[in-house]
Amino acid sequence: MSAQARARIAARGAQELRDGTYVNLGIGIPTSVPRYLSPSTRVILHSENGILGVGPFPAVEDEDPDTVNAGKEPVTLVAGASIFDSALSFAMVRGGHLDLALLGGMQVSAGGDLANWMIAGKLIKGMGGAMDIACGAKRVVVLMEHLAKDGSPKLVQACSLPLTGRGVVNRVITDLAVLDITGSGFVLREVAPGVTVDEVRQATAAPISIAADITEMAV
Repeated sequence: MSAQARARIAARGAQELRDGTYVNLGIGIPTSVPRYLSPSTRVILHSENGILGVGPFPAVEDEDPDTVNAGKEPVTLVAGASIFDSALSFAMVRGGHLDLALLGGMQVSAGGDLANWMIAGKLIKGMGGAMDIACGAKRVVVLMEHLAKDGSPKLVQACSLPLTGRGVVNRVITDLAVLDITGSGFVLREVAPGVTVDEVRQATAAPISIAADITEMAV
């Protein structure tokens, strides 16, 4: 996926944040969201490795190897930020104190199931904290490309990859569209500039309904 497409997803993901909310940013595209936030937006960003008050990425000359997000990327801290251990971080997650989680994804099903931690047959170090976050946040929005590297759809009727959580996803934002998960499956809310509804249908391996007020993605 091109850098432009990733930027579009992150910029649209930034529009999901509301003043006064506590938000977790998952590894991958979500970590780029802070650079697209309006200066007037007042949110508190959480990183699962133990930061509350994450700021944008620093300039290279200002990077501090001891101040990193869950993806081991250097970050800045906003005024009043806190740093703490993983036990306290996950107590916050499991206690239901996160208003929103923006997570990456490998597959999302029409029922809102999420697979984002393992590709079968690949060697991995572990699942990380995605399972806790997906189940503990009040709302989960997945930011990911619409198609996998091999061209296969990542929005599917049922996930074929190991699940992170069942029925946890509320919305998916991709390089092609914004879709909500409802009791009847995927509902198409927005299409990216230059993308047609038919193109979204063809790139989705599950039926989709079209919202009556469908709009173009504003990024």
